[in-house]
Amino acid sequence: MAKTERKVALAIGCHPDDIEFMMVGTLILLGEAGYEMHYMNLANGSCGTAVYNREDCIRVRTAEAKNACKIIGAKFHAPLMDDIDVYYEAKRLAKLGAVMRQINPTLMLLPSPQDYMEDHMNTGRLAVSAAFNRPMINFKTIPPTKAVGGNLTLYHALPYGLRDGLRQKIRPGQYVDVTTVIKTKREMLACHKSQKEWLDTSQGLDAYLITMENMCREVGKMSKKFKYAEGWRRHSHLGFSETEIDPLTAALGKKIIVDAAYEKALNVAR
Repeated sequence: MAKTERKVALAIGCHPDDIEFMMVGTLILLGEAGYEMHYMNLANGSCGTAVYNREDCIRVRTAEAKNACKIIGAKFHAPLMDDIDVYYEAKRLAKLGAVMRQINPTLMLLPSPQDYMEDHMNTGRLAVSAAFNRPMINFKTIPPTKAVGGNLTLYHALPYGLRDGLRQKIRPGQYVDVTTVIKTKREMLACHKSQKEWLDTSQGLDAYLITMENMCREVGKMSKKFKYAEGWRRHSHLGFSETEIDPLTAALGKKIIVDAAYEKALNVAR
C-alpha cells in the first residue's frame, strides 16, 4: 500500500492577530486542500494594551487567538515569550525548536524578513532557524525532543502595510486568491477585540477590519487578477528540501499565480 504524503502547514506570526492580517487566508485554503493546519503566535500580546495589566492582557489576548483559531479548526500552539522580548538567542530558539520538531511541518507560512517592527522580523529569523535545525541530532531543544527530517518549504508573507521599515514596497513572487475566504478571515480578525481597541488608541486605526481588507484588495490589484489576495515569497530550498519544490502552488492550483517576472529576475541575479 502506498504511503500517504504528509501535508502539514504551520503558520507562525508574532503577536495575536498577525496571522489573521497577513496569512490566514492562505492557511484556510491549504486546509481545504487537505493540509493539517497549525497556528502559533510566538509572543503572547503582553504589551498590546492601554488598559490591562500584563497578566490580564495575556489572558485576554490568548483567549482571543484561541477563539480565532477555533473558527477554522486549526491546532493552536501556545506562545513562548512576551511582546518586545522576541530576540534571536539560544534559549528562545531551543524552545521553538521543540515545537517545530513536535509538529514537523511540511510547509510553513512566516512573517516577512523586512518589516517595520523588530518583533516581526525576529519571529521570522527564529522560525527559519528552528526549521533548519530540526534534523540536527546535536541541536538541543527545551524540552528535549527527537530530531526529525523530511522536505519542508518556507514562504514569507508580506509585511504589515506592504512596505519595509524604510517605506519600500515589497513585491511578492506569488499571489494567493483569498476572495472566497475573506469573510472567514474577517471573522477571525474580529475575534481580536482588545487589539482593535489598542490600535485605535496607539496608531489611530479606527477601521481595524477595513485596514486588513484594504491590504488584501491592494495585493489583489498587484496580481492583476484577484479581488483579494495575500502575497508570498518562497525561501531558498537549501537545507530544507532535497530539490527546489513549490507545494503551495501544487496545492492551490488556479487560486495562485506565480509572478513570472519575479522568477526571471531571480534567475538573472544568479
